[in-house]
Amino acid sequence: MLLQRLAELQVKLQYLDSMYRAKQEDLQQLSHHIDQILVPVDNSTSYNPLAPSVKPEVKQMLRNMSGMNAANGINPPYMLRLPSSYHFLPHLLDDPTSLRLNYLMSKGRTGVSIVLGIPTVHREKQNYLMDTLTSLVDGMTPEESEDVVMVIFVAETELEYVLQIAKEVEMRFPAQVESGLIEVVSPSAAYYPDMDKLRITLGDSMERVRWRSKQNLDFAFLMSYCQPKGTFYVQLEDDILAKPNYISDMKKFAIDKIATKEPWFVLDFCQLGFIGKMFKSAELPWLIQFFQMFYNDKPVDWLLGDLIYTKVCNGDKNYDHCKQEKAERWIHYRPSLFQHIGTHSSLKGKVQKLKDKHFGKVVLFYPHSNPEADVTSAIKCYKQYTLKRAYQGETFFWGLLPQAGDQLSFKFKKPLILRRYLFRSGNAEHPSDKFYNTTVEALLMNTSQYSNSLNVTSDGFVVIGKFDTSGIASSNVDENLGPVVMLRLHVHSDSDNWAILSEIHIQGDYTR
Repeated sequence: MLLQRLAELQVKLQYLDSMYRAKQEDLQQLSHHIDQILVPVDNSTSYNPLAPSVKPEVKQMLRNMSGMNAANGINPPYMLRLPSSYHFLPHLLDDPTSLRLNYLMSKGRTGVSIVLGIPTVHREKQNYLMDTLTSLVDGMTPEESEDVVMVIFVAETELEYVLQIAKEVEMRFPAQVESGLIEVVSPSAAYYPDMDKLRITLGDSMERVRWRSKQNLDFAFLMSYCQPKGTFYVQLEDDILAKPNYISDMKKFAIDKIATKEPWFVLDFCQLGFIGKMFKSAELPWLIQFFQMFYNDKPVDWLLGDLIYTKVCNGDKNYDHCKQEKAERWIHYRPSLFQHIGTHSSLKGKVQKLKDKHFGKVVLFYPHSNPEADVTSAIKCYKQYTLKRAYQGETFFWGLLPQAGDQLSFKFKKPLILRRYLFRSGNAEHPSDKFYNTTVEALLMNTSQYSNSLNVTSDGFVVIGKFDTSGIASSNVDENLGPVVMLRLHVHSDSDNWAILSEIHIQGDYTR
């Protein structure tokens, strides 16, 4: 336990030292600017206001060299200018706002153990961001959520879209935004070069070159923003599922490796792409600079492999030796803590059904014992995923493309005093297969119970709830409604997705 605590302090000290170095760099640049102001107009090297103390023997040499040009060369008023991001991304110099944020929603939380970077872009088909955030938030304990920052990087420059995402995030996760757990950030349009002037590389189409080049720049921007916020940085995507307690599992694994003095560069908590890759924040500049240098050349996951190869592989050794060296710097965690759930890539037209086989099985439905009922569905089911089997707790219901007017009905064998209902749509593997614009309606045994305060349909059902934006309809029911004969789900608009009911839970008491 002591070793782990010392290791945690060690890596935090490394992070703080990197922040100190960043401040030193600012001072160095300021000093350089002052020196430039003091440079003589005639560019002579004789001006030497900051000459350091020199050894007596050197002073004697200078006296002997009096009158020679060589005597004026000590401590000249010039400083070496090293390459910077502007050398690799010269377009940044064309606009003073190129490195300014276009948008920021943040409470300024810093000094945490783990920063989660979540880039997201506009997708033509399904957007998985809210499902991803729900999984990430639900997978944390309250204590863990106080030691984490989740940075959502909206990699779009259209402010209307950025505001739309920020608004939805705050509406869905108000407590997490207010506490500083969740931030939203987006870049200036001037951050990106002219994407139509990129070089064609690897024989890819221009569209793919643009997509992967932008992704490299997106990752560099996100990492740069996140680096000062915490000790470790974890790169994620916007279409994933997380296991419970993933924060503690990642932190413990990282600290254990540091305690045993293993020289890791990346800890890999998912075997797919760039998902679940953890780095020490102090070492992020290696990646950021590398991505900026070669953003037009290769995909981001290839560049990560190339960087590690450059750091550890000896050209005089064979392939097996290199592989072993890389394995010591790129350490895989089993079982995986994140699973890829998206199907539609951010690259137009690309469909990817990749799954991490090391993630294990996920819960796809939640069974319950429900009151006896006859169930019917106007939505055609897929294969064996019928509404009847879902109601009986044997599987989930999976229906094809709900249309306006479709209904799923639950007619009870006996009238029921309804206490509570829960309908959960979507599941871990298909989070977007939800019910949208769908109401929960009840047919009462005593129509005399109807009052002007109730929302009654034209065919006599009382609207008692609806599915929210997370795909859940859940509520306690006023017992004054009296016995309920039937419940139904009523779809009011056509859907572009199939629909899943992963949980059906109806609670109540039979009438005497």
